[in-house]
Amino acid sequence: MARGFILGIVIAVLLVAASMYVYFSWGFAPVATSASPMPLERRLAKTALQAYLGKLPHPQPMVPADEANLIAGSKVYKEQCATCHGLPGEAKSAVSQGMFPAPPQLFHGVGVTDDEPWETYWKVEDGIRMTGMPGFKGQIPEKEIWQVTMLLKNADKITEPVKKELSAGNATPMAMAMPDMEEKAAKETKPAKESKAKKK
Repeated sequence: MARGFILGIVIAVLLVAASMYVYFSWGFAPVATSASPMPLERRLAKTALQAYLGKLPHPQPMVPADEANLIAGSKVYKEQCATCHGLPGEAKSAVSQGMFPAPPQLFHGVGVTDDEPWETYWKVEDGIRMTGMPGFKGQIPEKEIWQVTMLLKNADKITEPVKKELSAGNATPMAMAMPDMEEKAAKETKPAKESKAKKK
């Protein structure tokens, strides 16, 4: 009886494996981004991701969430992320609307503000397979990834200078986003010029 039970299990496993092979090799599996997801596709992908993340170390952020770092992160975000993940007050791009799974719009709703910074950092650095999310490890310096991470962690409470940077062109000088920085620099250089004049 035990032999028959084991044989039944083996046959069932083989049937499942054969069914999966037929499903994929005969073209039944959806491959277009506009097609409906496979059975349990979302649940299995989410379960696998959460299980993997649970095994990772949880490093502390390399940079503080101050305005200067958030503005620096905004510059990187505009260049590398905004096409898919959007900008404050702007509609989804054609690229993001044509992707599956749909990339989250990180300045609309919760985004990833409820995720720990280490998790967002890992996703930016290593990417996520079969989602269209690339990994930027080796392409962007570690510090800049952390700056983007802290920007997204605080996306629901960014200041006006940060919003200004996000809505401006990619090459906005820091002084334009933070006018007080230009004034501060002028005050610091003025005494130096006056001291040189006195020496003469």
